[in-house]
Amino acid sequence: MPDVSYQPVALTPTNNPVTQQPLDLSLSVLRSVSPLHLEYLQNMGVTASMSISLMQDQKLWGLIACHHLSPKYVSYNIRTVCEFIGQVMSAELANKVTNEDTAYKVQLKTLQAQFIEALSQTEYFLDGMVQLEPELLQLVNATGAVICSASQCICVGETPAEADVRALLNWMKPHFHQSLFETRSLSQNYPAAESFKAIASGVLALEISKVHHNYILWFRPEVVQTVNWGGNPNKPVEVLADNSLRMSPRRSFDLWQETVRASALPWKPCEIEAVIELRSLLVGVVLRQADELALMNFELQRSNEELDSFAYIASHDLKEPLRGIHNYANFLMEDYATALDGDGVAKLQTMVRLTQRMEDLINSLLHFSRLGRAELMRQTVNLDELVHQTIATLTIARPQNEVEFRIPRFLPEVKCDRAQVNELFTNLISNAIKYNNKAEKWIEIGYLAGQEGEIAGAGNVSPITFYVGDNGIGIPPEHLDKIFQIFRRLHGRDDFGGGTGAGLTIARKIAERHGGRIWVKSIPAEGSTFYFTLAAEADA
Repeated sequence: MPDVSYQPVALTPTNNPVTQQPLDLSLSVLRSVSPLHLEYLQNMGVTASMSISLMQDQKLWGLIACHHLSPKYVSYNIRTVCEFIGQVMSAELANKVTNEDTAYKVQLKTLQAQFIEALSQTEYFLDGMVQLEPELLQLVNATGAVICSASQCICVGETPAEADVRALLNWMKPHFHQSLFETRSLSQNYPAAESFKAIASGVLALEISKVHHNYILWFRPEVVQTVNWGGNPNKPVEVLADNSLRMSPRRSFDLWQETVRASALPWKPCEIEAVIELRSLLVGVVLRQADELALMNFELQRSNEELDSFAYIASHDLKEPLRGIHNYANFLMEDYATALDGDGVAKLQTMVRLTQRMEDLINSLLHFSRLGRAELMRQTVNLDELVHQTIATLTIARPQNEVEFRIPRFLPEVKCDRAQVNELFTNLISNAIKYNNKAEKWIEIGYLAGQEGEIAGAGNVSPITFYVGDNGIGIPPEHLDKIFQIFRRLHGRDDFGGGTGAGLTIARKIAERHGGRIWVKSIPAEGSTFYFTLAAEADA
């Protein structure tokens, strides 16, 4: 622009006659300048102005600004030379960026090779990442990092608290672009980060797997900077007489300093490229692990089905010869009791008892096998009614046992297999009655919900955790993992009313078939509490 006092000339026509769109002036040599820019130049005391664009990756990187205090016309030839200078400098900028931090880029390649070696030898990507904690920070020159999965967060270096990281991650999830999120000033978009800006103003995050909730976050601390400006760069807004708003340029060009806070050093392009390549490597590991887990699950399911079939067939076929042995032993005692001495009769009686016990074991095995084969008949079940019916049945069957039953609140309705859940409660309540030698016995049946369930150990398996507690004999700590094994009894065969030792195994099978689990907390001589979950939402 040779003179700021020029008089603009209107375009005729305003729109392109062919497209009926405003004329594209991108390649125009002569065109008018923004009135705001003209005012800006006048405030500077400049009469003539010329700018040369510096481009990088087809984006404006900067400008060479030329000013003259008096009107100055620059010929076309000189403007062409200036344009050529701008192109040469733009090319040099690209070369400078390419060759910048060459040693640092070589270091990053070395670190990537270490990650490849470590992750190729690990079964789970978290294990491999933990082995390379220092390298994880060096990869992007960070001061802290967090490796997140659905169940845990592994912190390296200086990081915010885990609760802050989880909250940040929940906010960040919709802001990922091509599995990447990066910022040098987190608190500008996430105000909660103001509380930990000293250690995490800059964040670079990588989404490894949205399905498995695997993420890696890197942090950089706040770096307070002082920026020098030629006058205040913030353009004030004026309110005109008609209440319209007008933006005006700065009027003073004296030194104006700005202190920039809550901002970290920017993430370099080579660092971002490094984490993108790391993600490709980690995704490969996660996919490999998913394939291996799927294969293992398939093989395990097939083995379980074959084992169930074998148990059913074997136990069913064993019953016939066993029944024959039992009957013939009884026949011998009836027909030849007079021909046998007392020792012979006692041996036959022992044989009858053993065959009867073996039949009980086989029946338990058959029942356990049927549980794994039977289809679940899910329906809405009022557990409060079910438990009261179970208590009534057990009380009739064992009238000699005086027990105080406690149900603190109404049990909810859930969708489940009524018969199997009834058996689950029956096994737990009958065990609580059986293994209690106190003068005053009590059994409490209830449920925990929300945070109570998580405290009890249910985690995220189910929204409801049911329990059956008692003040019985308790279980020693060394036997807590053994009581769910089939036919495993901690006492003598006839102690506490006897039994096959399959009840808790069946209870575990029922809970697992409903997508839940069962566990126990116990104190010897004080009592036990069995917890279990059912993967079904409560209806009420």
